[in-house]
Amino acid sequence: MSHDHHDERPALTPAQIEAALNPPPGRNGGDLVVETLRGLGATTVFGLPGQHALGLFDALRRSSLDYVGLRVENNAGFAADAYGRVTGEVAPLFLSTGPGALTSLAALQEAAAASAPVLAVSSQIPLRGLGGGRHGHLHELRDQQASFRDVVKSVHTVRTASQIPSAIGAAWESALTAPHGPVWVEIPQDVLEAATALPVVSGLDATPRELHARPELVAVAAHLLSRAERPVIVAGGGVVRSDASGKLRALAERLDAPVVTTYGGKGAFPWEHPLSLQSWVEDRHVTDFLEDADVLLVVGSGLGELSSNYYTFAPRGRVVQIEADAGKLEANHPALGIHADARDALADLIETVAPREDPAAAERVAGVLARVRERIAGQGRDLEQSLLTAIRTALPDASPSFWDMTILGYWAWAAFDARRPNTMHSAQGAGGLGYAFPAALGAAVADPTRPVLAVSGDGGAMYSIAELATARQYGLPVTWLIVDDGGYGILREYLTGAFGETTATELARPDFAALAESFGVPAVRTAPETLAADLAEAFARPGPSVVVLPAVLKMFEPTHL
Repeated sequence: MSHDHHDERPALTPAQIEAALNPPPGRNGGDLVVETLRGLGATTVFGLPGQHALGLFDALRRSSLDYVGLRVENNAGFAADAYGRVTGEVAPLFLSTGPGALTSLAALQEAAAASAPVLAVSSQIPLRGLGGGRHGHLHELRDQQASFRDVVKSVHTVRTASQIPSAIGAAWESALTAPHGPVWVEIPQDVLEAATALPVVSGLDATPRELHARPELVAVAAHLLSRAERPVIVAGGGVVRSDASGKLRALAERLDAPVVTTYGGKGAFPWEHPLSLQSWVEDRHVTDFLEDADVLLVVGSGLGELSSNYYTFAPRGRVVQIEADAGKLEANHPALGIHADARDALADLIETVAPREDPAAAERVAGVLARVRERIAGQGRDLEQSLLTAIRTALPDASPSFWDMTILGYWAWAAFDARRPNTMHSAQGAGGLGYAFPAALGAAVADPTRPVLAVSGDGGAMYSIAELATARQYGLPVTWLIVDDGGYGILREYLTGAFGETTATELARPDFAALAESFGVPAVRTAPETLAADLAEAFARPGPSVVVLPAVLKMFEPTHL
């Protein structure tokens, strides 16, 4: 068999050869970066300039890429994360060396936990300073990559201009190969700034590798599910990210199998569907129901701390786990582990399982949900539930929402109807504060035609106040709901519950409405009774707005203690 045909690339035309031999003048290493990104399909870049990255930003000026600059690198990372989540496309993030790069680490940890395809391009000190010597360069680290290696999916280093297109192509492919994730490319200052006579980058191919389920595993899974008496499905974030919610529904209906979504899988299955157990994974009634399944199909979830009701879940039946991240297969429970993309594996199962009918399945689901509602109703948490209802009433169905690590956000994980897949996002992957508002800005950049909601507490809001300037500068249609309870409300609850009193949780804070107005962003103070109307008015207004709700909220009682 002959292997000398190469691949079937069309030959260059004489005009293309001429252009390659005579590239336009005034280009540098930074131009190779932006030309490569453009060639791969990028349209938008997030970031913050810095001294070592000037060559990169100068090239950006000459390119057709749109640039969105945030005020803090971590927030730029959150914005890129959200852009990647809502579009499924790679979100480039341009950063400077040392402090600028390191400030993005918490955002990249969240992107890794949530499988968001962020491509961070960082500058580095000049070539002569590399190697761990103590030369005293500004921003110098002994080994900058070492700070990122434990956080991102892959690290790609560049030391010459001709390495740039290949490094960025490899990073792009890595970011988009399931499971998606953040990647890191590092380029020294002098390589970015040096003039280059290399031809304009073209003819790139960075197609992500596909992750197919092995057929013998699909056959065993289909056999187990077809013969199960009480099959149940747990749908995680992998279902949302692989755009597999239609496939999930088809399989659930074919098997008459109840479905519960994890917090990362919000919206993967219709909330009001007769087979929907919704998202009450922190409820013992739901945990008992999952334990009672004789076959439990877990799709796109590692059954981590929250999804397993704080590791109290102990399955009694067979577990079949479909997961794109090989490290999560059987990490928490013995299972038939299928290393595959959720969409691909679900499609295989739909074709392979025998249909089954269980008229009692919907009845059992309704019974569980009734017991959950009864448990919550006995706790006197009407205010919290009424706020979620008000938000759901005001928020257009197609509008994405972003929730910080705040009490109302924790309620939303369990009790908010996301209505559609890939519209509800939070920082529950890594659990850092300050995610909601900058992430909402990234989503608004991706689609400025629909309003976006961000929800924060006053503590988390202070992490991202600077981005009110970004929202104003770009006119982004983000409504920011700030629930002001005078401190870190959830930590106040945790500390009081564990030690009988609280410490370090009470916060002085600004008049958020007046502060927003000082940025030129319209703001209103609201109350629970007027929240729905005030939000609806804010959503209808172009550009950013802030809605401040003074309220002290309480969590629902846990069932895992």
